Amino acid sequence: MVYLISLLVALVAFTPCTVVAQESVGQSKGRIQYYTEDFHGHKRPRCTVLPRGDQKSDVPNILKAFKRCNNGGTVYFPENKSYWIPEPLNPVIHDVEIIWKGQWKFSEDLPYWRAAAYPIAFQNHAVSFVLTGSKITIDGHGVGGIDGGGDPWYTADKGKSTIGRPMPFLFWNVTDVHVQDFYVKQPALWSVNIMNGTNMYFKNINTSAISTEAPSGANWVQNTDGFNTMDAHSITLDGFHYRGGDDCIAIKPRSNDIFINDVTCNGGNGIAIGSVAQYLEDNSVENVIIQNAKVPDTALGVYIKIWTGVLVPQTNYESCCEPRGGDWGNVRNLTFANIDVTGAKKALWVGQNSGGNTSTRGTSKMQMSEIYFTNFTGVLNSTTNSADFTCSSVYPCYDIFFTNTTVVSTTGATLKGSCALATPGGIHGLPGC
Repeated sequence: MVYLISLLVALVAFTPCTVVAQESVGQSKGRIQYYTEDFHGHKRPRCTVLPRGDQKSDVPNILKAFKRCNNGGTVYFPENKSYWIPEPLNPVIHDVEIIWKGQWKFSEDLPYWRAAAYPIAFQNHAVSFVLTGSKITIDGHGVGGIDGGGDPWYTADKGKSTIGRPMPFLFWNVTDVHVQDFYVKQPALWSVNIMNGTNMYFKNINTSAISTEAPSGANWVQNTDGFNTMDAHSITLDGFHYRGGDDCIAIKPRSNDIFINDVTCNGGNGIAIGSVAQYLEDNSVENVIIQNAKVPDTALGVYIKIWTGVLVPQTNYESCCEPRGGDWGNVRNLTFANIDVTGAKKALWVGQNSGGNTSTRGTSKMQMSEIYFTNFTGVLNSTTNSADFTCSSVYPCYDIFFTNTTVVSTTGATLKGSCALATPGGIHGLPGC
């Protein structure tokens, strides 16, 4: 199932611009400069957006540029330019190159965003910028990106996530997308989220969430995931750096054929599969490779989080205070290879009773199989060294393989498993299981 985004407010209306057929001649429409370029013998329109300044909304001009240079054009945000984003936007584009050297800065009007951001049914979240379409290229050239204005949100929530915090960048219903050398900093919620995306390639992406007001040792940047996928197919992420207080990467329901390479996760929980099985529908995650990752200062290193197999009443806003769990599907053919867990609290954790309690343990309807943990190395930031692995009595896990795990604790203890509800002999190569 694809989660629909309900738009509570109308998108900004924009006035069509008249195209003048001239070669290599610039025209200025307010703060938009329009050109035509010769591109391999074809005329390609180019729209350069200049910021208005003085915290005047740049959203109308951005939407005009995406419309004017849609279907075969280039939209350019120059370097060292800051664009003020005080309202939500959802451009729908096809065959557009975005040269994104400038920075979009989202306003910090918390009451406005709580009321005006686009709501998302999944976990009762919200979003401020939605990009929809096909054949989209985004190049930040290592200098461009988004400032989500998240710091006031972190201070307001003080480590307890509340409803209405908007994601600053959602790819919604997209195909054939290439994004490189781009950053998202200070997101109010998840940094980069894919919902219903196919054939997407990301290269050298940097996300960070840092609270300037949090007391020493306090995590005020919860729910600031770095890179999330859902209803996502054929996704590559090559080169990713995360700093924050939640999931570095989260592979969520109905994600398959995912390849992730060269990752550094500083802080937060670590690299996650999940959570899955929260809603009553197929929640399968299949064919995922995550390799060459470092997870310093994370709580769990690599982990798999699956909801309990029966409906259980919930009180938090992410479940809309309704019973959740009871879902089904497969978590299958996952490979985690060359993972350096130096500095993490744990190397890995697997559980299938999220949202439940002791009475619901073992009820999960998700089947875990063909999961490979290969070349886990490093010294944990912990005196203990256990790998908790709890499956399901309904569908016991099987074909779980550990090879070349040379993880030790600060006391020199080697990795030992604490495993439950697997098929006899279903977990291979993990001492204690």
